[in-house]
Amino acid sequence: MFKILVIEDDNDLKELFCKVLRRNHYHPIGVDCAEAALDVLDKEYIDLIITDIMMPGINGFELIQQLREAKMDMPILIITAKGDIFDKQIGFQTGADDYMVKPIHMSEMVLRVQALLRRAKSVSEKRLTFGGTTLEYTTWTVTDANGTQVLPQKEFQLLYKLLSYPNQIFTRQQILDDIWGIEQEDSHTLDVHISRLRERMKQNPDFEIVTIRGLGYKVCKK
Repeated sequence: MFKILVIEDDNDLKELFCKVLRRNHYHPIGVDCAEAALDVLDKEYIDLIITDIMMPGINGFELIQQLREAKMDMPILIITAKGDIFDKQIGFQTGADDYMVKPIHMSEMVLRVQALLRRAKSVSEKRLTFGGTTLEYTTWTVTDANGTQVLPQKEFQLLYKLLSYPNQIFTRQQILDDIWGIEQEDSHTLDVHISRLRERMKQNPDFEIVTIRGLGYKVCKK
């Protein structure tokens, strides 16, 4: 069972997060400040952290920076009322993996937790297999029935993301935030990368990249 550390100084909200996570078969550990979180991390293996930013003592940004400097690489999801783009930039720059602005939907929080845990597992394994297709993260190579090809980094990361969660729709903004992050390209850049991937993978027998009009993209099994 995945252990999730919830850092939130609003006790009611902390309890709600933990209740929802528990209901979805996770093992949440709730604390109300960064200092208490560091105590937990000294004693427990934690698979994922959910943290607020504005807390007494060490704030969320400072905590994330400390964890990353200590080479702790578990996924970190920020959930905060601070929705300014500048705050988001700081969050991602310090090492957060995802960012949600309060108020949030609990179901979306669970979906993001699932996605972060799956991504962390895939990246740690450095290999992803989908049918007869294998992606090697360390070499940016894709091998299928037609042979092996090396993809440009962004195209590889984009394909790796989509194939990690088959049939899940990713909005254009989600993809841009995850693949380009603070470099933030416009949506035309994404369209170009999708077009190139489709051309490279047109003979692939295992999957296709599907456009969900008005939303984004997903990968489906052929």
